[in-house]
Amino acid sequence: MATATQETLTTPSTLQSGLPETATEAKRYSSLDAYRGFIMLILASEGFGFSALHGDPTWGGIARWFDHIPWEGGVFWDMIQPAFMFMVGLAMPFALARRKELGATERDNFHHVLMRSLRLIILSQIIIWVGSGAIKPQLINVLSQIAFTYALTYLLLKFRWRYQAVAAIVLLVGWTVLFFAFPGPDGPFSHRNHIGLVVDRAIFHYDYDPAYSTLNFIPSTVWTLSGAWVGNLLMQSKSHADNLKKLAGGMVLSFVVAFALRPWIPFIKQLCTASFVLYSLAWVLFMLIGFYVIVEVLGYRKWCFPLLVVGMNSIFIYFVSEVLHGWLDRAVGVFTFHYSIIGKLAPVAQATTVLLVMWYLCYWLYKRRIFLKL
Repeated sequence: MATATQETLTTPSTLQSGLPETATEAKRYSSLDAYRGFIMLILASEGFGFSALHGDPTWGGIARWFDHIPWEGGVFWDMIQPAFMFMVGLAMPFALARRKELGATERDNFHHVLMRSLRLIILSQIIIWVGSGAIKPQLINVLSQIAFTYALTYLLLKFRWRYQAVAAIVLLVGWTVLFFAFPGPDGPFSHRNHIGLVVDRAIFHYDYDPAYSTLNFIPSTVWTLSGAWVGNLLMQSKSHADNLKKLAGGMVLSFVVAFALRPWIPFIKQLCTASFVLYSLAWVLFMLIGFYVIVEVLGYRKWCFPLLVVGMNSIFIYFVSEVLHGWLDRAVGVFTFHYSIIGKLAPVAQATTVLLVMWYLCYWLYKRRIFLKL
């Protein structure tokens, strides 16, 4: 990102794949900046250390909300990636409009999108290789997935909305058909032999566990495309009441269709099933509505500053959290003694302290007007 008004990258103004260049100041929504900052902060938190409290009689219930469901279902932590990919799409209309204002042609924008997608894939591989200590190409990392959904969304935005909607349905239906056409020994939604894993075994020659797959970008494009729809809606600068009515309508529709599909298509994040895509989209819209009401309608903006600091350097905090989190934990632990004296909540205190250090690094960059982007 280069300035407060520039496109961020993947989680809209934030992470990696072309996010908000946010158009003009007149059409800038502080609620969107705050929302993406919130998502990035949660993403970097590593679950606030609650993973160490699973099974605890007092804190175990909360801990479950900060870890992925093993297979079927969905909790708060399962909504972070969908929100991330949604925010990438949400920023696209603002960013592309801004580029057009600056004189970019359709060809320029197409080249921009392709190069950004390529850079996202390269960055994702660097993060994976550094983290694992070995060169093992794979495309299930969120940045790689965003690279695909970002490019596909850009292409779909060239069509009229009705055709975009049809394309979204085709993506979800087509993905579901693949499961039923190529079932594993335990059924279409197989834990270890679904079609996505079969394809990745053939290409990369090893399994993923959890059972995510490269082909998950097919249905997850709906998250990014839905974000772009919301971005276009907000760019029209209609009344708050009109915007909220449409956002709430989309949320309700997503919930209704998701639960209608659930008897036949379970909520499984690892498989990115159609029902889970819609279920998580509904919760993403619910969170967006909350930010919109608090910031835009009620006018409470000052509290957003810590989130804006993170959102404006989302690439930076994502990279640090993925590559340097372990080192920071050890370094901070030298001075905190990992809060061993406070008992069972020590992991939470330690994780929160590490997160505050990462936030301060973002703040240090913010004060010097240094904004990293791809």
